[in-house]
Amino acid sequence: MVETAAQIAQHYTAMGHSVDLIDAVIAGTQMADESADEKNACVDRNVEHLELMLTRDYWTSEDMTAVNAAIVSGKAYNA
Repeated sequence: MVETAAQIAQHYTAMGHSVDLIDAVIAGTQMADESADEKNACVDRNVEHLELMLTRDYWTSEDMTAVNAAIVSGKAYNA
């Protein structure tokens, strides 16, 4: 199935939400009252989402700098 420009934009926005959540969990501004296991699981899920989305072949000129940085920091957080 070919993705439309609107669908691609939606995917990119969702990736930004994952980046923001990973960064916020690491910074302690999200899920502050959750257990370490819950935080780790959340970060893992979002890192996996970003890694999966990077494999898509429909990306063109989107800037993936923040995505790549969130993957690295999320993996380091859970190391």
